[in-house]
Amino acid sequence: MLVGEITRPHGIRGELLMQVVTSYPERLAEITPLYFKGRRSADYIPQSILRVRNHNKGLLLFLDGVENREQADDFRGQEVYIHLDDAIPLEDGEYYLFQIDGIQVVTDEGVELGRLTNVMETGANAVYIISPDEGKDILLPAIPEVILKVDVEAGVMTVHLLDGLID
Repeated sequence: MLVGEITRPHGIRGELLMQVVTSYPERLAEITPLYFKGRRSADYIPQSILRVRNHNKGLLLFLDGVENREQADDFRGQEVYIHLDDAIPLEDGEYYLFQIDGIQVVTDEGVELGRLTNVMETGANAVYIISPDEGKDILLPAIPEVILKVDVEAGVMTVHLLDGLID
């Protein structure tokens, strides 16, 4: 499960600055190993974490075996993951975003709209971007009045289209 991305080295002692994409960054200090994945590799490489500390809007990670800026620079742009077993348990009816990526979206009247291809975070609520086979993307607010049911195992999200959501 994705928790962040390394943006750059920090300082000369090998620390890494990570942009956080998890809602529980404070838990990362307790989880080891973290898994690193480069953009050109399908492999998830485990790395032991020695220290984690807050820094501005991100985290600074100090990894076992990374002792200088040059070694830290090798991690630039890599995504950081945790094992799903280390994730916060979800309540019934909750799901992780990676579980709905690519899910088929249908209306409560049985009309297929397309697949969920992206999630846009806004101030009020998330917006799901649905890509149909043909035509423009559809933007749906992730609110209970619109998102009626998400069946992760079946790969189907059922939605109700409020007036004005689609041209």
